Amino acid sequence: MTAPSSAPRTAGAERGARRAGGIPAARLTGGPRRRRRLPYLLLGVVLVVGCATAGLLAGARVGSRTAVLVLARPVTVGHVLSAADVREARISADGLDTIPAGSKDTVLGKPVAYSLPAGTVLSRAAVGAAQVPPPGEAIAAVALKAGQFPTGLSAGSRVAVIVAPASSAVLTASAGAARSWPATVVAVAAQDTGQTTVVSVQLTEADARALAASPAGQIGIVTVHGTGQ
Repeated sequence: MTAPSSAPRTAGAERGARRAGGIPAARLTGGPRRRRRLPYLLLGVVLVVGCATAGLLAGARVGSRTAVLVLARPVTVGHVLSAADVREARISADGLDTIPAGSKDTVLGKPVAYSLPAGTVLSRAAVGAAQVPPPGEAIAAVALKAGQFPTGLSAGSRVAVIVAPASSAVLTASAGAARSWPATVVAVAAQDTGQTTVVSVQLTEADARALAASPAGQIGIVTVHGTGQ
């Protein structure tokens, strides 16, 4: 009669052991769970450190801006720089050919080598002897009256220089056609009288020679696509 009752007692003893202290050590210590959480904690630390480093680098870049010389207004090739032509600006100048703001006296009284728009960061290469025209090209000057060129014409404008045939010319296929050459405006200078404007244009050497030989009263300038400085 005692045999059948031994199984329930054994089962009850096992349940009691579990209640009393038989719970696996892993559950008590939370070992596996902590091991699973550890990579996420490390990832969070790495992200925080990375963001902090990026912020420090960005702050260092902003703090490392250098005071340099910038053109305060447009200048044309050969223009002699004066104090009114330059201003100071702070930029990140790492690796750039710039002129420190404290070196203004080294460029004042010197010509510029190119026609440049306002806001251009002044460089050593931009100051000195004229670097235009390049080989194979030339600069020609034409005197124009109002109506022979568009308003707003400025250095850097891309144009077509047109020579119209004389009104008395015989209109033939060879003599009646207008001649045209593509060019880039180098400078625009109004004369003291206010009636004539001299426009200097850069074009191929052959076209410049042909333009110089053309009658002044028959020359006109047309702005073409790509106008800009």
